[in-house]
Amino acid sequence: MSEVVLSTGGTGGHIYPAVATARELLSRGHQVTLLGQRGGMEERIAAEQQLDFFGVQAGKLVRGNQGRADPRELLRAGSGLVEARRWLGRNRPAVVVGFGGFASLPGILAAQSLGIPTVLHEQNARLGLTQRLAVRRARAVGTAYAEVAGLSARKAVLVGMPVREERLERSEALTRLGLDPQRLTVFIMGGSQGSLALNNVLPEVLRATFPGGESAHGPVQVLHACGPRWISSVAPRVADLGWYTVEGYVDAVAAWSAADLAITRAGTGTLAEAAYYGVPTLMVPLPESSENHQLFNARAVAAAGAGEVVEQPSVSAQMGGAVLECLEPQRRRAMHSAALARSPAGATGRLTDLVLAHARREAT
Repeated sequence: MSEVVLSTGGTGGHIYPAVATARELLSRGHQVTLLGQRGGMEERIAAEQQLDFFGVQAGKLVRGNQGRADPRELLRAGSGLVEARRWLGRNRPAVVVGFGGFASLPGILAAQSLGIPTVLHEQNARLGLTQRLAVRRARAVGTAYAEVAGLSARKAVLVGMPVREERLERSEALTRLGLDPQRLTVFIMGGSQGSLALNNVLPEVLRATFPGGESAHGPVQVLHACGPRWISSVAPRVADLGWYTVEGYVDAVAAWSAADLAITRAGTGTLAEAAYYGVPTLMVPLPESSENHQLFNARAVAAAGAGEVVEQPSVSAQMGGAVLECLEPQRRRAMHSAALARSPAGATGRLTDLVLAHARREAT
């Protein structure tokens, strides 16, 4: 039995693949600890998932208007590296896995400084900043795309995007969520922390699209995961709509299992979940995403027939019509099949195999 440390954090897109991998490792009898930012989202999620967690300081390596990183953030990153190195030096895990994002960096660099094997997972088609800092000394990089810009093919191993591979029957999912099984369900999710832009526009758009909660394709209900910090501003605006439910945070397995259609951003993790559950998706790419990668993600899904792109400036004008088109039964069935054809099922197991292969080599 090996001890594996998963270094992750910052956003749900980095954390949930680590959680899925942790579950797979535990099922195979290994010990797992998540390492990330103390007080960050990853600490809360680890507690909810009953996973061991060790927290350190973490600094964001973003550049300001002067083109230089904030010295305070560099100091936090340095302090986190020292904390992680001290903890890893005591525990000596068999391997440390980095999932990208600023909060993963202290654990990965500390492990490499101690000679502990490291494996990375890169979820985008371009190698991220934190991964570029760690890739030279990593043993291998599991990727979600066949080609990753900035990554040598010698180190790349295509594994896919790990997701929590658990589904519920639609009726059970709707019961868990307190929703009506007789209504079509539109799931809105703007990322693990919510999306202010979607929160500001979609309630009014969907109020006008579904008068009285009805559509040409049958009665409809909305489950809107707006992010915990936005619920006090979003919920009052739809309090008079019995068919519109607003939650700060939802059980993702239940929500995806219940959804007939989703309105989301276009991060790789979100789109992988939509594919696993076969949910047609109306994608609103985040305009500020690095090198506009979300737009390219969304266009790939649309080209496969599994979703449609509505760019952010056009949401008010175009989203209502797009929702109605995608709820048309024949169109919805075709998109469902196209989404399932993109399913990342098995990615978690493939990444786990890659991680354990390197851990075993070090242990023998």
